[in-house]
Amino acid sequence: MYIDARSLPDRHRLDVDLAIIGGGPAGITLARAFAGTRYRVCLIEAGGLQFDQATQALYAGESVGIEYSLTGNRLRYFGGSSNHWGGYCRPLDPIDFEARDWVPHSGWPFAIDELQPYYPTATQIVEVAPARFDDPGYWAERTGESQPLPVTGRMQLRYVQFSPPTAFGRRYGDELKQAGNIDVLLNANVTDIASTEGGRAVTHLAIRTLNGLSHSVHARQYVLATGGLENARTLLLSNRSIPAGLGNQHGLVGRYFMEHPHLPAFGEIVVAALQNLPTTFYGRVKVDGRHATAAFNPSDRFLRERRLLNATFSAGDAGVYRVGESSNLPAAPQHIDMLRAARPFLGSGEGPPDPRQPDLLGHWLGLGCACEQVPNPDSRVSLSSERDVLGLPRIRLDWRLTEQDRRSVFEHMRSFAMEFGALGFGRLRLDIEDEANWPALVAGGSHHMGTTRMHDDPRKGVVDRNCRVHGVANLHVAGSSVFPTSGAANPTLTLVALALRLADHLRERMGADSD
Repeated sequence: MYIDARSLPDRHRLDVDLAIIGGGPAGITLARAFAGTRYRVCLIEAGGLQFDQATQALYAGESVGIEYSLTGNRLRYFGGSSNHWGGYCRPLDPIDFEARDWVPHSGWPFAIDELQPYYPTATQIVEVAPARFDDPGYWAERTGESQPLPVTGRMQLRYVQFSPPTAFGRRYGDELKQAGNIDVLLNANVTDIASTEGGRAVTHLAIRTLNGLSHSVHARQYVLATGGLENARTLLLSNRSIPAGLGNQHGLVGRYFMEHPHLPAFGEIVVAALQNLPTTFYGRVKVDGRHATAAFNPSDRFLRERRLLNATFSAGDAGVYRVGESSNLPAAPQHIDMLRAARPFLGSGEGPPDPRQPDLLGHWLGLGCACEQVPNPDSRVSLSSERDVLGLPRIRLDWRLTEQDRRSVFEHMRSFAMEFGALGFGRLRLDIEDEANWPALVAGGSHHMGTTRMHDDPRKGVVDRNCRVHGVANLHVAGSSVFPTSGAANPTLTLVALALRLADHLRERMGADSD
């Protein structure tokens, strides 16, 4: 059932078995996993069922590193940022879980095999099933177009499938509302995770509303699932028992903030004949009611040989060059000159030119690149001296990139250019002549990862392999804040899989506690 915290009597107390803080993809996935069980669950959402500007304003804060929006790329109402995500889905790669000696602080506590049983259900939840992420033969058969494989050994062909996109609140809200054992507490801001002396166990959650009420939620087990920025902020704010913040005995909460550095316009591909490319290479195809596109990722061998971070490349935004027609591309004259010179080598198709298009020179394709970031303890979330309307310190983000990040990005760009040329599809123009502009060239992907990183050693991570906060008996964390490394795939599919795994762990743990 839905409960509006603003309408409860002041100082109301709720007693449940499991309290989940945050109604985004991770929190909703966890709550659904307990629907119909014998456990009483409270899913606590800071916002309501619709966007509200006063609630959204609680996300404001300071960005003191690479320029970054703290309010525009996340949403504080039921469903969280799934209310405006792009739906991009693919799993992490096996190498992303490895401890790589050339990537500082890399390595998950387990291999991808641990998540493989959960990915199929996760694809159903985000509505991309059946998932065929690594099967060129399937896409060739379903589209009727060949899917040429990379030939240089530097790249491998992958596929991205797109969720509708699933807005978790709208898609699964009625299910939770009708579940007899689940309460969804709306407009409830958790201001403190109260704990015993020394922070060894959580005792209750302190809640405040924007209309001035205070409440509390008491549970056996607690899960923090408010996103990669707010998870860290909430732990840092919960500092009554531990002055540095709950779970922060080694100063790691908020550190290792990672994004996927995006270069949304680092160049263009010039092709003589767009029809020579498979549609998946430059646009989305619809198969079995779902959209998908191809992506080029560096091969494991290339990553190991060159000691690089992971990355992914895709093309799109097709346009044409015509004789005597201006272009909105800043480097259009150079592109046209390059196309004229390269046309004999680009495979313009069999037969004479199409007489219906005597002025057509060729096509251009925009390019996008998203890269893994080195886990960096100096890239971090902390608390600002500024306070919000609830009197709480606002978030302070210092997003930083390293020379290793820069080197990987630019080497991957050049290897992708060589791969596309080797396939005979076109030539790539890189608009990165002045690498000194790094990281001004970079934009974030609204992917907030790493701030409560997972590691079995409490001196190296905030949570253990089961996402339990080190030193706190009954507090777990869900979401991409637990990722030790980011890989190059968008995080939603993997964080849903991790939430399913956490649900299994909690059911086992809670069952053992009650036996």
